[in-house]
Order: sequence, then structure tokens, then C-alpha cells
Amino acid sequence: MNYGPLLFLGVFLTLASSWVGLVLVPQIQFGRLEPVKIEETGEIYPMARSGLAEQGRELYRAYGCVYCHSQQVRAEDFGADIQRGWGKRRSVARDYLRDKPVLLGTMRTGPDLTNIGMRQPSVSWHLLHLYDPQMTSAGSIMPPYAFLFDRQKQGLQKSPDALPLSGKFSPDPGYEIIPSPEARALVAYLLSLKSSASLPEVK
Repeated sequence: MNYGPLLFLGVFLTLASSWVGLVLVPQIQFGRLEPVKIEETGEIYPMARSGLAEQGRELYRAYGCVYCHSQQVRAEDFGADIQRGWGKRRSVARDYLRDKPVLLGTMRTGPDLTNIGMRQPSVSWHLLHLYDPQMTSAGSIMPPYAFLFDRQKQGLQKSPDALPLSGKFSPDPGYEIIPSPEARALVAYLLSLKSSASLPEVK
């Protein structure tokens, strides 16, 4: 007896059911998601990022930040992310509508950054943290990103952009540390990470 057609049919049905389950069903569930208007504020969520923040997103990818930081808050039944203050609610598909590719991350060597723009809205804090994480988070194992800052001679007056460094972090006398455009772009991206909006699917 020739089992060839039966074998072919079995393989075809296996592949077809896999395709339906892994491609078609998610497309039906999430493919038509659109930004939504938040009732409390009247704003559209998720908002489009500024050009500077988009540049920062590319730097975030290029510097490998995604290898140590996740961008997904787990539901309360699956972890302590909400108790840690990483987000006010679990992450859902709509949070990532503007992200291509989505930078979910796979490890949490550092804290989750899903809602860092709400948790820490200070530009100065982020710049100091990038320059040397020990300044803002003692004991942090994050490497310093001092290469994103320029060391320049101080003029008659201190530049308004100069980092407020003191103690062992101070530059040599007569010099100051200025954030580069790349540092500012990266901070703009971090400040754009805000996912606390109340969405219909998480009420």
C-alpha cells in the first residue's frame, strides 16, 4: 500500500495548523489594534515619539541596552513587577504599536524600563546615570557611558549644559563635562517610555 499521499497530508495538516496557530490567529487578535483615546486625559495612546527620541531608540539598540533591561511588566499573578513600582499595570500588545522592532528584552540584569519616563522624569538624573551609574545608584553594575559626554575647557562662566559633578566625579580643574547629542537623544528615548495609561483591555 502506498502511504505517500497519507504522509503528505499529515505533514501538510501539521504545518497548516501550526501556521494558523502561530500566524493567523495572532494576526486576527492583534493585527487591527489601533491607538486609543484615553478618556481621562483626551490624549492618544501610544503617542508618536519625537525625532530625537527615535534617534535615542536606535542608540539604545546599538549600545545593547536591551540585553540588560526589559520593557515588559508582568501581570501580578506572574511576578512582583507592579509591587516593585516598575509599572502601574501589566503590559499589553497596544503598548508596543509604535515600536518596530519591539524591544522586550530577555534579561533583567537591571530594572525594567517600561515606565521609566514616569518613574524618573528628570533629564539631569538620566544624564548623571549615563555618565556614571554610581552617582545615582550606588552599587549598580551598569557600565558608565562616559564616552557619550565631552570634556571641554570651561569658559569665564560655567556652561548651563555642564553636568553638576562633585567629589571624585569632578573633572580636572578648569574643565567641564557636556552631554553629547547622542546622550541627549538616548535620554529623550528613556523619557518617552511611559506605559501607565488606563487601557480598555486592562481595566
